[in-house]
Amino acid sequence: MNKTYNNLPLRSGVGIVLLNKKNKIFVAKRIDNPKNYWQMPQGGIDGNEDYLSAALRELEEETSIKSVELLKEIDEFIAYELPKDLLGIIWKGKYRGQKQKWFVMRFTGQDQEINLKTKKPEFLEWKWVNPDKITDTVVDFKLNVYRKIQEKLKDIIN
Repeated sequence: MNKTYNNLPLRSGVGIVLLNKKNKIFVAKRIDNPKNYWQMPQGGIDGNEDYLSAALRELEEETSIKSVELLKEIDEFIAYELPKDLLGIIWKGKYRGQKQKWFVMRFTGQDQEINLKTKKPEFLEWKWVNPDKITDTVVDFKLNVYRKIQEKLKDIIN
């Protein structure tokens, strides 16, 4: 990583661990990375938005989902750095990575509520997976984040 990127800040963001009634986790495949990479909903903070409002907005923007209840806010921020080949490209080159506040939510609706054909679609397809599978298909640079979330989920789900 060259020095100019080292000085870039981390983007403030949110992530959502969405559990269904069977404690499976919602993951989706990104349109801009159609390899077999799946991720949980996540995104940035708008203006003076608080983290929970941002999480609810991102979830709805990406999946159309509104029927949720908050189970837990994960205490600490979890960060990741972009790989060299994406530095200067993602987020118009303004950030070197992201520090995220994660929320664990229960999906209280029906699967028919989930609609990826939103105003600005980000995902091609979605599925429910077991919590121990979220690290199997995540993009490499987010693997550490997903491992930490798996650890935190053990206390929440069990």
